[in-house]
Amino acid sequence: MRIVQVHQFGPPEVLTPVEQEEPQAGPGQVVIAIEATGVGFGETLIRAGKYPYPLPFVPGWEVGGRVIKAGPNVDQSLLGELVVARSMAGGGYAEQIAVDTSNVFPIPAGLSVEQAMGVFLAGQTAVCLRKAMDIKAGDTVLITAAAGSVGSLLIQLAKAAGASTVIGAARGKAKLDAVSRLGADAAIDYSEDNWVEQVREVTEGKGADVVLDSVGGTIGRQAFEATANGHGRIGIYGASSGDGITIETLALARRGVTVIGALGIAMAMMEQEQVMRANVDFVLAEAAAGRLTAVIGQTFPLERAAEAHAALEARRTIGKALLIP
Repeated sequence: MRIVQVHQFGPPEVLTPVEQEEPQAGPGQVVIAIEATGVGFGETLIRAGKYPYPLPFVPGWEVGGRVIKAGPNVDQSLLGELVVARSMAGGGYAEQIAVDTSNVFPIPAGLSVEQAMGVFLAGQTAVCLRKAMDIKAGDTVLITAAAGSVGSLLIQLAKAAGASTVIGAARGKAKLDAVSRLGADAAIDYSEDNWVEQVREVTEGKGADVVLDSVGGTIGRQAFEATANGHGRIGIYGASSGDGITIETLALARRGVTVIGALGIAMAMMEQEQVMRANVDFVLAEAAAGRLTAVIGQTFPLERAAEAHAALEARRTIGKALLIP
């Protein structure tokens, strides 16, 4: 079968299509014929060597498809089922993958594999972030990278939680249009010099009660400035710019803003098996009911995984990017 492997760290071109034997299902495992693999920004950082990872490896930590083999001590009724699954060891850039059944989740009837993939891990992350930030009725919420796979779901979850005003910040007309379609009350281009002032105009000069930032760098620092004084809270859950932000303790004390390590809280929640499964079941059910919509921006054939990584790094994607074997 075809896989895409990384033999050395570097640019997207190090993603190399090769042939490999089909996997077999071990005890407690199933083999999935992959129909879609999620591609996340974090995978571009691993491929580039910015995080320690043993070589060679096959990227891909979330997949969707049909169960075609079941190993010993596995419920044989899973055969033929459409599922989404996470693979703790990667391996999703492939035509087939063997995964433990504890990491397999059935796709509800009527929900496409693509939509299921769009809400699977990104949705779980977004739910945990919403809980970590305690978004509640009446809050004004600012979300950066709002057209991304997580940000686009956060818009919808914040509205469902009763937020009075949700502001989606992104770059460029196409992304801002997507943010508006998802239900944001305001869509602001953070490439504009006065975007923080625009946030203050929308919030009647107060700033946002809740800010969720995954960009970092200059945008992250500006997002902090857009946080309401006295009670505002800003949650940091990424730094796609490549840089974090430095916030002086004196500024925190003077402004009364709470900084929350939202990513760490979310990751801790996802490590709790019962919580993780409940959150996945929730987002899949919400998607099946039409209350949560994943934006599938671009799909790429498996052998063009390098193009998918290049598109993510160039910020050309909207919503979730998928590989299709």
